[in-house]
Amino acid sequence: MRAIGQDGFGGPEVLRLVEARRPEPGPAEVLVRVHAAGVNPTDSWHRASGGLAGTLVRLGWDVSGVVEAVGPGVTTLAAGDEVFGLPRHPLPAGTYAEYVTSPARHLVRKPRGLTHAQAAALPLAALTAWQALVDVAEVRPGQRVLIHAAAGGVGHLAVQVAKARGAHVIGTARAAKHAFLRGLGADELVDYTETDFETAIEPVDVVVDAIGGACGPRSLRVLRPGGVLVSLASPAEAYLADEAAALGRRAAFMIVEADQAGLREIAALVDAGLLRPEIAAVLPLAQAARAHELGDSRRTTGKIVLSVTD
Repeated sequence: MRAIGQDGFGGPEVLRLVEARRPEPGPAEVLVRVHAAGVNPTDSWHRASGGLAGTLVRLGWDVSGVVEAVGPGVTTLAAGDEVFGLPRHPLPAGTYAEYVTSPARHLVRKPRGLTHAQAAALPLAALTAWQALVDVAEVRPGQRVLIHAAAGGVGHLAVQVAKARGAHVIGTARAAKHAFLRGLGADELVDYTETDFETAIEPVDVVVDAIGGACGPRSLRVLRPGGVLVSLASPAEAYLADEAAALGRRAAFMIVEADQAGLREIAALVDAGLLRPEIAAVLPLAQAARAHELGDSRRTTGKIVLSVTD
């Protein structure tokens, strides 16, 4: 099969198209013929440095495709099912390929109203938003939620998830992206290049921070007593927990996990017309390096996707 490989760490130029052995599904696994694979910042991190483990891995976690075969013991899926999901994360998956194996319960059936490219844009980013807002912060109707980098891959989905939970949503983004975010339901927007969000907004109940660095401590200062900051940026952000506790707030660093129940909730939001991914670009598998160049620019709106079947 065709797949994307790399011989060493570095920039997007280390990615190349290779021939690889097609995998076989093991017990409780399925083999998926990949139609599309999402591109995420964690892919660039692993490409450049190997992530937390510091080792080369086959890139890609987001997948949408068709079940080709099932391994022993699989009861939830069958050959021919259209599925999407987040195989094995945070362990390596290798969805930048024509075929990938996955635990059957890391996938769910693809919403019929989405193309494979749209479905592949969802799993990692939408599950991150869902787990941050629902599982960690337990967002409730009427709460005020601040989402940093609101037009990004996670951010624009977090805006929609928070609105679906009945929250008042505030986003930080460049002014050029405000109309897009209003269309997703954002109630207030702050142009971070012109305005200090600390002085521009009233206190909030929840902050979702995909930026890190100084943004974390600054965000604590806009939280109401008892409020929650969910950091998605780096394990180093775990230090915020002590600082938050001293202020009577809560902070947590979160890594998204494969989550079938969460995927089903996401699919239900899609079917209800409450969640839709914005696609910044769809590129063929052979142009994975170009996809990473676009992602590394941090200037895209929404998600980048690799089309594998074309």
